[in-house]
Amino acid sequence: MKKRISFWLFLLPVLLAFFVVVLLPFFFGIYYSFTDWNGIKSDLTFIGFKNYSIALSDKTFFNSFIFTAKFTIVSVIVLNLLGFGLALLVTRNLKINNLLRTIFFMPNLIGGLILGFIWQFIFKEVFASIGKATGNNSLMGWLSDGKTGFWALVILMSWQMAGYLMVIYIAAIQNISQDLLEAAEIDGASKLQRLKHIVIPLVRPAFTISIFLTLSNSFKLYDQNLSLTAGGPANSTQMMAMNIYDSAFKFNQMGVAQAKAFILFIIVAVITLTQVYLSKRKEVDA
Repeated sequence: MKKRISFWLFLLPVLLAFFVVVLLPFFFGIYYSFTDWNGIKSDLTFIGFKNYSIALSDKTFFNSFIFTAKFTIVSVIVLNLLGFGLALLVTRNLKINNLLRTIFFMPNLIGGLILGFIWQFIFKEVFASIGKATGNNSLMGWLSDGKTGFWALVILMSWQMAGYLMVIYIAAIQNISQDLLEAAEIDGASKLQRLKHIVIPLVRPAFTISIFLTLSNSFKLYDQNLSLTAGGPANSTQMMAMNIYDSAFKFNQMGVAQAKAFILFIIVAVITLTQVYLSKRKEVDA
């Protein structure tokens, strides 16, 4: 009994914080999505699924979903390939392994807003200077075009998160038994064969975690989107989180914004849970 009481006493502050910060706003948000609340008035009117109908018929919200989905697909592929590649690089017997790990991980320590402003300067000023010097007009105005703005966001996200995923893959690679790799090498397996048939199958749990993180983070991305492109030009690079924010705080459509947020939650939950389920089925034990 004493152990149970001490257990719950230690757990109570965390549960209380989780309830106040996460669960309570979540359920209030669902409730407000069925009302006409504008963020100011205190008297609320229940309007059923009207906000959801408005949200689903909003072309800007649909366009932001398409843009976010494309960005997520590209980011998941690029980020995990980069993270895994960096992990393979820094787990080799190099004298500068620790230095490389530090360099690759450092961008993850910088806030998203600051990173956005840093890369905004690079794309606007540095790229423009290089374009003028070389006569390459394609390097100028990267953030003034939706297509290049898309790749600017991918570059920013990759630069920030690749080092974080690298750490996850490093832990998985170092957990592989060296006996397996040495036995395969003695049997004549090449480096590529060892990578394909031993390393990648045993690193799949890390792929499950990393893909889950990149999926959820890409769908919920806001601060980098705000500081780098602010959704422009003409909302062509606006992601779902920014569209929800604009609906809530620019147009005072709190009910509609809550409906959009709940739709985003359902989309992220379905995709990530499906991904985890499918990835778990393909995992193997060492």
